[in-house]
Amino acid sequence: MPNPIRLLSGVSIAAAAFITIQLTLLDAVADVTLPNIFCDHMVLQRDQANKLWGKSSASESVSATIAGQTVTTQANADGLWSLMLPSLEAGGPHSLVVRASNEITINDVLVGEVWICSGQSNMQWKVGSANDADLEQLASHYPQIRMINFPQVGSQTPVWSHDAARWQVCSSGTVKDFSAVGYFFARQVHQTIGVPVGMINNAWGGSACEAWVDRPTLSKAGSYQGLLDTWAVRNQEYAKLSSIQNPTDEDKVKLANIKKLASGNQNPSNIYNGVLASHIGYGIKGAIWYQGESNASRAYQYRELFPLMITTWRSRWNQGDFPFYWVQLADFKGEIDEPNESEWAELREAQSMTMKTLPKTGQAVIIDIGEGKDIHPRNKVDVGRRLARWALANEYGVEIAFRSPEFKSMAVLEGKATLQFDYLGSGWRPFDTAEPKGFAIAGKDRKFVWAKATIGKDNSVQVSSALVPNPVAVRYAWADNPRCNMYSQSGLPLTPFRTDEWPGLTADSKQ
Repeated sequence: MPNPIRLLSGVSIAAAAFITIQLTLLDAVADVTLPNIFCDHMVLQRDQANKLWGKSSASESVSATIAGQTVTTQANADGLWSLMLPSLEAGGPHSLVVRASNEITINDVLVGEVWICSGQSNMQWKVGSANDADLEQLASHYPQIRMINFPQVGSQTPVWSHDAARWQVCSSGTVKDFSAVGYFFARQVHQTIGVPVGMINNAWGGSACEAWVDRPTLSKAGSYQGLLDTWAVRNQEYAKLSSIQNPTDEDKVKLANIKKLASGNQNPSNIYNGVLASHIGYGIKGAIWYQGESNASRAYQYRELFPLMITTWRSRWNQGDFPFYWVQLADFKGEIDEPNESEWAELREAQSMTMKTLPKTGQAVIIDIGEGKDIHPRNKVDVGRRLARWALANEYGVEIAFRSPEFKSMAVLEGKATLQFDYLGSGWRPFDTAEPKGFAIAGKDRKFVWAKATIGKDNSVQVSSALVPNPVAVRYAWADNPRCNMYSQSGLPLTPFRTDEWPGLTADSKQ
């Protein structure tokens, strides 16, 4: 700032000092600012008040006007403020004007349905890399579908804004960079209910579930202390190496390696702080999720970790038990000749268990559309559609099949196990062959063999094998990449299951 004493010749020292104080005070007045989630082309959740927040000067009055309605609040002593925008019906476009010492105008604001699309690489996977990307781009004229893609930032302290991330309007030029699962979900919802749809894409390939939960929550849970301690050592090593004033070449190599870990997507709470914290509280309808591959080696732990993550999000968002729907892991890796144990099967089981643990949750089963050679199956259209079935049926009142059949009960009589199922609808339609495939059976020796299966008139399934005269357990699609063919008449695949509770490969894996 220029020196007023030097500029104002003939003015007394006292007067100049007074002017200096006034100019300093003016410099201290901060412009009102908003995190990047609030920008042109944004979508607000319809039929509910939506939180708007930002920064300004301490104790400053801040107002927001949209659709002819104005809401006012006052910043706290740190200049932080928030207010609730009025509930609006679906529609737009609107302008949102925020006023304090300055004025911000956000244009082309739509009101409709807002969903988080999150997880790891299969949610991050872009339309441009999915099946028929060229055709999808040619037909992607949906200006009422918008998406914002958040960057991948790992941090142990909350990041307030990611200024480069902006809402994008769906078009042939932008859709290639949309999350494919998120886009196909949004498109189905938009085409069905006819309102704008906004998708908040914060997926990060390879991320571990614990990276999406804040550290105090993980610590309080008590089950993850070993995991936290391991990462605490790594974080301390990173801090130590970062503080070296004149690092040697060896120090630089060590620092680069440890930095990848400390700032990466496996470090507990890194994504919660580095990505999620910047938009927690933004008005949403719900969330869709595709993750689990990175936690497959700790599948038993996932039984508690995944529900903990969901309840943490719901608590922080302060919107009650918003719907949370996820994708069960697809088939992957090589097929096996004989029944065997499987980490991926155990992770799928943990995912299925979460539906019984938490309300307003659901699972899209895709055991039929993976690729053995590729952890990133290209068919994302069916993934998005199966997730959309859950949302359409439960959130939008559409009468449509949405839940895959699930194992209900087993009775054993004369060497044959008879299985009953829930959510089957009008019956079975095995794919490719009339005979059910994918069932294995075992006796008390816990040695599974492939079983013969037949469908009863009551839609039960009878399972048996001459090698197991006294069966005690049955499994279906229990493998990394199972050969299985059971569908409901609605075209939804039977959920992989086992009737036993024998300890699995990951029962004791904690980190």
